[in-house]
Amino acid sequence: MKKSAIGFVLACLLVPASVQAQILVDTTRITCDDYLAMSADDSKIFSAWLSGWFNQKAGYTTVDFDAYARNVANVKQWCASNPKESVMAGLTRAVDKAAK
Repeated sequence: MKKSAIGFVLACLLVPASVQAQILVDTTRITCDDYLAMSADDSKIFSAWLSGWFNQKAGYTTVDFDAYARNVANVKQWCASNPKESVMAGLTRAVDKAAK
C-alpha cells in the first residue's frame, strides 16, 4: 500500500508538468493585417511583448507608459497604411532609422 501511495504522489507531481501546453509564435511572420485583426487582449499582449523586446535591445531599463501608448498608436497607424508588411520588419526599420 505504501508503494502505491508513493507512486500516486509521484504521478500527480509529474502530470501537471506534462499537461502544460506550449505555443511557439514566429513574430517575424505576423503581418500588420494579422496585428490589426487580433482581439483586444491578444493585441495588448503582443504590443507589450514587442515593446519589451525592443526596449531590452535598446538597453532601456525603465517603462514610460505614456511613450508606450504613443508607440502602440503609431505602430497601429503605420500598420493601417502597410497591411502586408511584417510588424517586426517595420519596427526594426523604425528603430534603426531612429538610432542613426
